Amino acid sequence: MGASILVAALSSAFGVLLLSATGFIGAMIAADPYIGDSGLALAVIAILGVILLALALYVAAIVTANTFSTIVAGRTRRIALMRLIGATARSQRSEVASQGLVVGTIGAVLGLGFGMLVAAIGIAVAARFVGDVPYDVAQAQLLIPAAVVVLTTWGAAWAGSRRVLSVTPLQALGGSVERAHDEFARPRRSVTALVLIGIGAALLGLGAFVGMLSPMGVAPAFLGGLVSFTGLVLGATAIMPPLLRLTGRMFGRSAVARLAAENALRYPERSSRMAIGVVIGVTLVTMFAVAAETAQVVMIRSAELSGYPQDRLEVLDQFAAVMMVLVGVSAVIAAVGLINLLTIGVVQRRRELGLLRSLGLSNQQIRRMVLLEAVHITLTALVFGLILGVAYGWAGAQSVLGSVPTNLGISSFIVVPAVPWLTVAGIVVAATVLTLAAAVTPTRLATRVAPVEALAGE
Repeated sequence: MGASILVAALSSAFGVLLLSATGFIGAMIAADPYIGDSGLALAVIAILGVILLALALYVAAIVTANTFSTIVAGRTRRIALMRLIGATARSQRSEVASQGLVVGTIGAVLGLGFGMLVAAIGIAVAARFVGDVPYDVAQAQLLIPAAVVVLTTWGAAWAGSRRVLSVTPLQALGGSVERAHDEFARPRRSVTALVLIGIGAALLGLGAFVGMLSPMGVAPAFLGGLVSFTGLVLGATAIMPPLLRLTGRMFGRSAVARLAAENALRYPERSSRMAIGVVIGVTLVTMFAVAAETAQVVMIRSAELSGYPQDRLEVLDQFAAVMMVLVGVSAVIAAVGLINLLTIGVVQRRRELGLLRSLGLSNQQIRRMVLLEAVHITLTALVFGLILGVAYGWAGAQSVLGSVPTNLGISSFIVVPAVPWLTVAGIVVAATVLTLAAAVTPTRLATRVAPVEALAGE
């Protein structure tokens, strides 16, 4: 549960830092003689703060739910044994949910303390550069993200433990494995995913249209982004396998490469949970990078048309930089989820890896197979996340800045997306480093146990 506690702590600290950062920036803007009276600027900051906090909790909920789903899959035989001696599925599920409540509480308290400490230091340092801005870090509202993290982790553990209800006592005779592709079919879930994606796309379109008249178009656009992405998460087991199959052809036809590609396709639940964490991180960072770059282009053009001094836009650039750093925390949360799921997956596949070693695969080949699996999943998720990030980033910029006159693009009401290629290159490098880091522990675990011991274990 260490990684789950870390995710909860990061989420809580993120919420504290976010509320403190947006509050301090709001106080700084209010003290500015040029834009201090701008209710629009303060409203945009408040909206962005709420959006970022909701995104962090959303990411944490998905990562936590995926973690508990993987843990439950690894406990299939134990749960079945408990069912065999009289335990009910609901009592087993309540046990998992209780673990989520404990994990969330521990993480939230740790994150609250750490977040307040970092916020106090950061504001003290910032005051040296921007001047004395009256702002008190210790505020009652900082308890809100901690409380929400506890409830979110508890709810995510309950959602992730749903599979407990489908475990039967007869499975006590089998192993603890994920369901294979031919055992996994949820047409109702696929239909729900399609409906959510359709509704989300409609809301994104509505937000883009309303954005031509008012910055409040960000409200339906944000809701549309959450709804559509939730649909993508629910439909990941149908969306990701075809994409993974395309990526698998890039690694050649050697035995190790084919094993790595087939492992990603054999258990769509496991591979989709790993991939969706990377998709979330890449999508978030790309989305805000594209939105910030587009906003900068639009505001500079608008300043040129209105004669507004462009040097006064520096405060907005500083705000965008702070927001990118905060969004990066969400990406870190997703990265922790990938490392945790990959490690748990290797631990749960001891028998499979032991069988491969007994059939003649060397330690080096086993390590290469696990590494290729991580590369396979990360590369697919990276490309998919970049595409989604550009699309969501444009929709966000259009919903907020569509009403700003610029004389750019197809019409004065259509915002042209600006892609920061340097940031995109940084995302690719970060994903590469993440893949290598995520594979370190699993590859070591994969070759630590002797074949006989692995085949004798659960």
